[in-house]
Amino acid sequence: MNRFTSLLFGSNTTLGSLALRVPVGIILAAHGAQKLFGWFGGYGLEGTGQWMESIGLAPGFLMALLAGSAEFFGGLFLLIGLLTRPAALVSAFTMLVAIFSVHIDNGLFMANNGYEFGLALFAATLALTFQGAGRISVDNIIAEKLSTNR
Repeated sequence: MNRFTSLLFGSNTTLGSLALRVPVGIILAAHGAQKLFGWFGGYGLEGTGQWMESIGLAPGFLMALLAGSAEFFGGLFLLIGLLTRPAALVSAFTMLVAIFSVHIDNGLFMANNGYEFGLALFAATLALTFQGAGRISVDNIIAEKLSTNR
């Protein structure tokens, strides 16, 4: 594999990434589905966009589309382990925006709408950015195929 494909698909070959990818992928995809489609009690793009506009993230509809897409598609990609590093990086950035634009003034704890949940998701996605998808992943299948085709 060349350096770019190794960076994109390569990872450690442990199962630790799987333990992070699956629950974090489910959580992110569900939160993205709330924003994009109004599933699971969410407000969909219109409602989420109006709320984002009200807190100063403008244009609200575009911000809702970007955040919802990063969470939904990033979560699905993490879940199956496809393009894990870029999906995790985008998700980590999305969590930083959520922490600093919505939750930071409320302190740490979720009971006060604080940033602890966003911080946990940020830490998990940052770890996946560094370590990759792991042994059981689409990325690993692609990496193996690329290395045997050389």
